[in-house]
Amino acid sequence: MIGICIPAHNEEGGIDRCLASVVHAAQHPGLLGEPVEVAVVLDACTDKTAARARTWQVTLLAADHRNVGLARAAGARHLLAEGARWLAFTDADTVVSEAWLVHQLSLRAAVVCGTVGVSDWAGHGPYAERAQALFRSQYQDRDGHRHVHGANLGIEASAYRRIGGFEALACSEDQALVDRLEHAGVSIAWTALPRVTTSTRPFSRIAGGFACTLRQAWQQDGPPTPLEISTDHS
Repeated sequence: MIGICIPAHNEEGGIDRCLASVVHAAQHPGLLGEPVEVAVVLDACTDKTAARARTWQVTLLAADHRNVGLARAAGARHLLAEGARWLAFTDADTVVSEAWLVHQLSLRAAVVCGTVGVSDWAGHGPYAERAQALFRSQYQDRDGHRHVHGANLGIEASAYRRIGGFEALACSEDQALVDRLEHAGVSIAWTALPRVTTSTRPFSRIAGGFACTLRQAWQQDGPPTPLEISTDHS
């Protein structure tokens, strides 16, 4: 079985688009009928995220961690208990491609670190062009990149168990996990093949994430500071 883990904290505006895409990816003929379970971790949601998610055939896990690392860990723990051989991670503000899972598995690596595409820069208002320029000047959407995104990450179950899973980090939990996997010597595919499109909202659900980094462009008059693309932005 393949497991998809999606942490969500007050994501009523985007959860339907996300789930529509992952359910579609789970039905790809290239998976040869292998079962796919989608686990949405509802972490301290106070909006209509749960109500929206209930309209989909997915597993809902209630949590009050207020911590994306613990939310991802809870989802992974459930999926492993259900027998998942592969864990695919994305975010609730992200849309995955139809072949997302097929492409992850085709690389035959223990870990797949994918890139992200951007859906819309409108949320940055008058700073949209500056934020977009910052992203384009420093982001490497190609094979051999070194970005890490919880929105586009795949891990073999045995490798995940080997290093103990996600830590209780409020930010960059994905980077910390991949760092430990790399230190353990597992095979990692740094690839642009599995495609996802994610939000570039300027204010995210956590402090210090991708949105905060892009928002640096609002205050910049000179050359941009290094873009910390590898952080979580859920």
